[in-house]
Amino acid sequence: MSHPSDKAGENDIRHDRVRQILFYHSSSKHYLHRYADGPGRLDWVNQPAPFRTYVGAPAIDLPLLADAIVAPYSDLYVPGAIPARRPALDTLAILFELSLGLSAWKEHQGSRWALRCNPSSGNLHPTEGYAIVPPLSGSEAGVYHYVSRDHRLERRCTFTAATAAALTLCLPSQSFLIGLSSIHWREAWKYGVRAFRYCQHDAGHAMAACRYAAAALGWSARLLDAPGDAEVAALLGLDRDADFAAVHALDREHPDALLVVGPLSSAAGDLNLPPVQGGDWAGKPNVLSREHVPWELIDLAASATWKPATDSEPVFAPQPLTPLATLPPTQTAPTPASSIIRQRRSAVDFDGQTSLDAAALYHMLEHLLPRPGVPPWDLLPWRPHLHAGLFIHRVRGLSPGLYFLERDPAVHEPMQAACRATFLWRRPALCPDDLDLYLLAEGDLRETARTVSCHQDIAADGVFSLG
Repeated sequence: MSHPSDKAGENDIRHDRVRQILFYHSSSKHYLHRYADGPGRLDWVNQPAPFRTYVGAPAIDLPLLADAIVAPYSDLYVPGAIPARRPALDTLAILFELSLGLSAWKEHQGSRWALRCNPSSGNLHPTEGYAIVPPLSGSEAGVYHYVSRDHRLERRCTFTAATAAALTLCLPSQSFLIGLSSIHWREAWKYGVRAFRYCQHDAGHAMAACRYAAAALGWSARLLDAPGDAEVAALLGLDRDADFAAVHALDREHPDALLVVGPLSSAAGDLNLPPVQGGDWAGKPNVLSREHVPWELIDLAASATWKPATDSEPVFAPQPLTPLATLPPTQTAPTPASSIIRQRRSAVDFDGQTSLDAAALYHMLEHLLPRPGVPPWDLLPWRPHLHAGLFIHRVRGLSPGLYFLERDPAVHEPMQAACRATFLWRRPALCPDDLDLYLLAEGDLRETARTVSCHQDIAADGVFSLG
């Protein structure tokens, strides 16, 4: 039994961390009268290398096999529609190809850069991916780092037989782990103090990308919320100070997440990973930049959000909703999931004239609701905490104005109480019953959308924008 003073001390630490992260939040926000602190210019000489490698680690070149995935993209949203593949080196190769792999190379005026399947702020890609696998067909049990540039796995650690057996026993049948980490410097080089925010964005994008890639193989994926950051760092080898001795502290990786991947049941979210010890480590990380600029507030945020090991909470089970329509209203034929995933691009310009039918918008918004066995939201073991505010400009059948989408009905009353009393809270006609979309205020809000989106034209010129 813990002593009351222990609880008081824990609460003090928790409150101090909350104060720290709120201070970071206010300090890294953009304001109408000023932007958050940044480098002021792009130091191209010290631009971080876009790819992390571990020199000296045994490498396994992976085959490019995603073209063999012919399942329609629409089937990803139908639980059980895609038969589960057997985990092996080949299917692991497909998972990485469709999640963290390269989707294209671009070249302009002598500069050449890669695009990847997972979105990233400024295409800077601070997120690194790892596989922690028991014995699989084609690979030994161990910890592997993925190099997207070469579509290659680097074997950082080869597990002993005892460690491999322990990992196999603690994981659900035919499953393995994906680990994610962030290099804050990759974002700070361009965005300064806001880099920690963007690393969180990108980690979320990477988790969703892994979930979609898993779905294409007939698998699921679940975030493990019990392990602490120290445990994740140890498992991925990020705490091995001797290995990182030759690189700058800002070139090191911060642990982000562990996902259990495979033909899983909902119980996978309850997994408490035991310590995995015993193995031979290899490889030293490459140097990313010759010189670095420290941002103390990023270190403050990383420290304040360092997660301790916790008990697993009961896994959130969303209520079954009306099954998603297999095709959007404008699509007449199914397209392979592998093609859709690799065609992902960032929008950079809108014409300010094109409109959208309300049915198509509803189809998009329904994909924001958590459904059992449907990616990407079944990845998370907790109920939704984020909801969408939409500036709708040109949607046929909807008045222009400000709208609010509740992703969890439980937030309706507290959100309504927190908002201004003049909001309408009116449900649009013909809105699907399971879509809690409300009109808050009518009007042409294109300039408002532009202003709150850092004066970017795309927020006003698009059919809608959201936050």
